[in-house]
Amino acid sequence: MQTVEEIVTPYGDENRSKKEQVEEMFDNISPSYDFLNGVLSLGIHNIWRKKAIQLIGQIHPSAILDVATGTADFAIASASLRPKEIVGVDISEGMLSVGRIKVAKKNLGNLVRLEKGDSENLSFSDGYFDAVTVGFGVRNFGDLEKGLSEIKRVLRKGGKVAILEPAAPTRFPMKNIFNFYFRYLLPFFGRLISGDKAAYTYLPESVRAFPNGAEFAAICKKVGFVSADYHPLTFGICSLYLLEK
Repeated sequence: MQTVEEIVTPYGDENRSKKEQVEEMFDNISPSYDFLNGVLSLGIHNIWRKKAIQLIGQIHPSAILDVATGTADFAIASASLRPKEIVGVDISEGMLSVGRIKVAKKNLGNLVRLEKGDSENLSFSDGYFDAVTVGFGVRNFGDLEKGLSEIKRVLRKGGKVAILEPAAPTRFPMKNIFNFYFRYLLPFFGRLISGDKAAYTYLPESVRAFPNGAEFAAICKKVGFVSADYHPLTFGICSLYLLEK
């Protein structure tokens, strides 16, 4: 069975790893990422994020890790849980630079720390975090199972993971609307505003290739999570996964 990283890469460059291409892509689009994300999702991603934070908030986490933090939206929103520490890691320095400005504007510098890091080789000790969040970043992992295993390693026993990923609806009419939007509108406006032709073509391709729903939950259990529940959101255009170690 082919893995996601063998099927879809941002630039289709066989001489470079998916990880290297993803880093370049996000560095390229980082100046326009927040604007595009808000416009192209109509702001609905904020509602999904709040739902995820509510779920991990049930265990009152003291230390939270946000993997593939990007411009730090998940990390910043997690501050509402009043933890003692929030760490965001990402491979794109361009995205992190934008995120650090946002953290500073929110006066959260003493709580939220952003670091360049690799999801497949996290620099934290075993069981360090009470909760982990990943917002729209798991499908970008170079090695999906390795990245999930690293998340499990740095999570304490009984800790929670909340993962958000776009999904392709399967029912009419949302399926048809989604396909038209992702195939034509999103790549057009993404390319027009970001200047990166490949980035917003890669997004719908990576969503279609990603093992959604029960298939992804099964992978999470395979790497050792004791439970992996998933919830379709907004007519199935997003999936929220809640994992427990």
